[in-house]
Amino acid sequence: MPLDWTEGDLTVDGARLHYYRLGNRGGAPLVLQHGFSDNGLCWLTLAGDLQAEYDIVLPDAHGHGRSARFQRGERVDMTAELAGLIRGLGLERPIVAGHSMGATIAGQLGAQFPDLPRALILEDPAWRLPQAPDAQAPNLGQDSPHAQWIKSLDGLSLEALIERHRAEHPTWSDLVLHRWSEGKQQLDPNFFAAGGLGWADWQEVVPAIACPTLLITADAGQGGIVTPEVARMAAETNAHIAATHIPGTGHHVRFENYHAYRAAVEAFLAELKRTE
Repeated sequence: MPLDWTEGDLTVDGARLHYYRLGNRGGAPLVLQHGFSDNGLCWLTLAGDLQAEYDIVLPDAHGHGRSARFQRGERVDMTAELAGLIRGLGLERPIVAGHSMGATIAGQLGAQFPDLPRALILEDPAWRLPQAPDAQAPNLGQDSPHAQWIKSLDGLSLEALIERHRAEHPTWSDLVLHRWSEGKQQLDPNFFAAGGLGWADWQEVVPAIACPTLLITADAGQGGIVTPEVARMAAETNAHIAATHIPGTGHHVRFENYHAYRAAVEAFLAELKRTE
């Protein structure tokens, strides 16, 4: 099915947030929140496959894509901003999915704004064991490996970025490589100098989630963040959370085995409809 989207901006707590929208405006709302250094269009493959049934919104997070830039030291609550976007667009009980940073935000949304989401789909959020480095928040400071990685991409054209990433991820689709590389160029450098982004301890977040939640995990040995122990702890702590592991994948689960990822998501969505 062809991809045909509209786009717009919404001001939330003084910040301009950009978003893309596609799909069936009469369908159930579905919000897809991207990960660190990506943009909303990194979700186009899944959005295209679900657009016949769902009203899909793809936000650019603060400092990403075409959304507002950061002032150095500015404190931003990215979870509150997502809640404001959902309310501002009049989305009634959307299903909210996220990857990595976006999954962390989506999980916090379910805990802090329990009236908003109908359900959550969390692809490898930044949930680490207490003894792990930076266990309570994603390590996204100025001296982090993430910051150094983004700095290493300075000066490369979009075409050069795509080819570099194609060599690193030869199984990823052309659409994914294009949008993922584009996101790196759009990232606000001041993101790394932000004074705070509203991260919470996931072990306080998990018990507070009150809606059906699918936790999708990868192989820790290939770069997955959520270990089997963390997945077990989350599911045992909260009966709303069901964890599914997709073997042979790293942190970018849906880019590496889209067929298995889509099957897990569609099974979860089908169960939601069955229980409504």
